[in-house]
Amino acid sequence: MPKDTTITRRALLRCIAWSSAAAISPAAAIAGPEAPYPARPVTWVIPFAPGGATGRLSLLICDRLSRRLGQPFVLDHRPGAGGAVATKSVATAAPDGYTILATSTANIITASSGAPPAPDEDLIPVAGMARMPLLLLVSKQLPVKTLPEFLAYARANPGKLSVGSAGPSTIQMLSAELFRTLAGVSWSIVHYRGSGPALLDLASGHIHAMFDNTASAVDLLRSGKVRALAVSTRERAAAFPDLPPVADVLPAFETSGFYGVAVPRGTPKPIVDLLNREINDALADPEIIQHFAEIGATPLAGDTGVYAATYHAEIMHWRKLMPQASAKN
Repeated sequence: MPKDTTITRRALLRCIAWSSAAAISPAAAIAGPEAPYPARPVTWVIPFAPGGATGRLSLLICDRLSRRLGQPFVLDHRPGAGGAVATKSVATAAPDGYTILATSTANIITASSGAPPAPDEDLIPVAGMARMPLLLLVSKQLPVKTLPEFLAYARANPGKLSVGSAGPSTIQMLSAELFRTLAGVSWSIVHYRGSGPALLDLASGHIHAMFDNTASAVDLLRSGKVRALAVSTRERAAAFPDLPPVADVLPAFETSGFYGVAVPRGTPKPIVDLLNREINDALADPEIIQHFAEIGATPLAGDTGVYAATYHAEIMHWRKLMPQASAKN
């Protein structure tokens, strides 16, 4: 069994235990006029179905926060509309630190398009979790084994390929659309409510290809159920050194996943600062560092100011990239 799977199961069991009973840790909590924070369970909202990168990263961080802060941080999957359903639910929640959003590139894309709700207006960016490349994945039933072969096959079979997406306006969809535009090919996009369901259909051959984050795809890839052809970043990924960048054949292509944490605007600064500090401490945990390395993720540490600046820079990056990814041939 791969060690990253063992770690994830261990974290899941601890989260279940925390959901049954928890004790307040006064050393880590913030003293307030009514009760220290956190004084009750915290809801950690994930905008996609289970099985994706956002959920996998969140499980590791929430396990650590639960142990450190003495209350369960409970994962709540709320898929729909490429993350907009979950984002709106958190943006309109009480700004008390008890409802937290696990953000992803989907939120960046929403913010870059100006569509509400947007974390740069309705939420406070708290801390980063990770950045990671995407993999170009294909079904084992597709008769291609290299990136040039895939490109040639797509060009020779216009409109015949079905490509999976984690939902509208997600990085999976826009990476596929950017590839399609730059390569001058045509295919059908099939939307799912997260990476997990799409990957299952890819493994069973119901769809032909998809772009997905390394954390989501690593188990199926290492079990041999899907084939990876390339990485989305300009440099090779340390966890997958044999995979070439898509930019080797399409020089203008480059995307990567960006994951973090946000809370409703108006959340008290001491709570925001506590969460930032504890998440950064989690990212420095050797167990989490090792797990991140195994799934191809790079920790995204920094104080609230650094993370907010990085977040807004990411919005500007996608604001420039989206016209290419959304262009139609």
